[in-house]
Amino acid sequence: MSNTNSVDTITFEMDVLRSDIPVLVDFWASWCVPCLRAAPEVEAVAEELRSRLKVFKLDVDISPQLAQEYNVRSIPTLILFKGGQFVDKIVGAVPRDTIIEKLQMHL
Repeated sequence: MSNTNSVDTITFEMDVLRSDIPVLVDFWASWCVPCLRAAPEVEAVAEELRSRLKVFKLDVDISPQLAQEYNVRSIPTLILFKGGQFVDKIVGAVPRDTIIEKLQMHL
């Protein structure tokens, strides 16, 4: 069972900006090889932190305006939102331990 859900322009405000717990958004695309390599790491983070963090995947081809709004210039990019605000960013395919370490100060 997946611990990540999809989000797009229509659901972004409700699912991400109005969330009562921090949200990690994985900006990705199906044609992006590094994104596909990073997917299991993001899924593992979602599983490990499921009680303290929501994780959503945002396809930049479906919602390019959100990628532009949050200055996503390279994918994969992980952006952490807390209280509806952008608080941190990780660019590139990184190991789950690196993601968790970066998130810990915000959880």
